[in-house]
Amino acid sequence: MDLVKDLTARGLIEHTSADLPVILGKKRTVYLGVDPSADSMHAGHLMVVLTMRRLAQDGHKIILLVGGGTGMIGDPRESGERQLADKKVIDRNKKALKAQMQQIVGTKVKLVDNADWLLKIKLVDFLRDIGKHFTVNELIKRDIIKRRLDNPDDSISYTEFAYSLLQGYDYFVLNQKYKVDLQIGASDQWTNILSGVELIRRKLGKEAFALCTPLVTDANGKKFGKSEGNAVWLAASKTSPFTFYQFWLNQPDTNVERYLKFFTFMPVMEIDALCELHRRNPGRRDAQRMLARLVTELVHGKDAAMRSIAVSEALYGERELSSLSPEERMMILSEAPSLKITQAQLTEGYSVVDALIGSSLAPSKGEAKRLVEGNGVSLNDEKVESVDAQLASEHFQNGLALLKRGKQLAVLSLS
Repeated sequence: MDLVKDLTARGLIEHTSADLPVILGKKRTVYLGVDPSADSMHAGHLMVVLTMRRLAQDGHKIILLVGGGTGMIGDPRESGERQLADKKVIDRNKKALKAQMQQIVGTKVKLVDNADWLLKIKLVDFLRDIGKHFTVNELIKRDIIKRRLDNPDDSISYTEFAYSLLQGYDYFVLNQKYKVDLQIGASDQWTNILSGVELIRRKLGKEAFALCTPLVTDANGKKFGKSEGNAVWLAASKTSPFTFYQFWLNQPDTNVERYLKFFTFMPVMEIDALCELHRRNPGRRDAQRMLARLVTELVHGKDAAMRSIAVSEALYGERELSSLSPEERMMILSEAPSLKITQAQLTEGYSVVDALIGSSLAPSKGEAKRLVEGNGVSLNDEKVESVDAQLASEHFQNGLALLKRGKQLAVLSLS
């Protein structure tokens, strides 16, 4: 399937400044801007980053712009002004962002920093040469600015108000310096991106293009992001591959078909077939399993994805603990609540009740006993039937045992 048909079939296009076949009818130099206030992108960036990968695979040139200049200001938010970023932090973060982008896109990515030109601008020159091409009438009609102005308790500073001019100027500079003629982003950036399209047209008489993907939201309708407090990071140091895998595995049925099209390279016809099978037997969660595996592979690599699958299956009774590799054993102990038990403790006598308390699955001995008596406790998925039940060496597979209180669990490790 050609790129235009594929992007359309996947629902990846929310806004375009021209017909999609016109925009992608020739090879473009495309840029994506990223806020450098963190040293990692998150799930909210992933769809547009993967769209960059699709463009790169189709032969388009890719540029990542890190907002070292605009990051010191911040674009207008729904409420409140962003905390201004420190230059040293930005310098550190932009290196991490380039490496992450290059890893996911899978091809060489050129990194540019708008601090290289924004910090050299003279105010009077900027107002004369750039500012005159924007009207206040246009700017105050933009949704976020309008909402902020309509709220008497949430004013907007001139710093934030001017952000759109700076982003438009970025596109103008990149067009002149690198022949960039397409900017992409999520749909919440649409009006800012159009600022650059219009500036290039007005100042240079040239046509440049804009393309926006839909804004991805969580189950509560909030967009993924740092400011919303629901960021799922792409860096393993901030969100582990196992937690990342679980995030996608736990997506509701209402999201899974859309997300397979947005976040994977699985052919659309195969996604349709998989989702039809899923609808016949949703309890198997085959669509979620495929989504979680493919997205984790894209971001963290196949090995990390396979380890995450193995640990997930071991925790939820689909795989024997004895089958785990040393790396998977380390992962399960780091990801799940765990309790170390020594051989000496086992020899002296260590009860299931003791383990419930030691692993924080029960707050007291009395509560632990009530849980056992109510058939609410299992050891290696076998019901614990007596409050006097003792742990023994044979309960441990590969040095591990799985203790559960309802849906809560803890891994017991024998040392």
